[in-house]
Amino acid sequence: MEGEVNELHWMNPHTWIYLDVENEQGEVETWSLEGASPSQLINDGWASDSVQAGDQIKVRCHQLRDGSNGCLLGFVTPPGGEEKEWD
Repeated sequence: MEGEVNELHWMNPHTWIYLDVENEQGEVETWSLEGASPSQLINDGWASDSVQAGDQIKVRCHQLRDGSNGCLLGFVTPPGGEEKEWD
């Protein structure tokens, strides 16, 4: 899915991205995306400013079992970048 980053929390024990995504009815829904710890992301080549509020990003993630607007992040494609693991 893709959308606009509403908020990003770069904190322990997990990072969080809140992503505004347009649904099939054209309404904007906010998704809560849980990622790895900041230290793990740094080890994987991410920086705290790699993704920022207002950025348009693409994500691949594992949706919560209850079907709500949340997921465990797998991969993120930042603006002008290439897809990298965020887990």
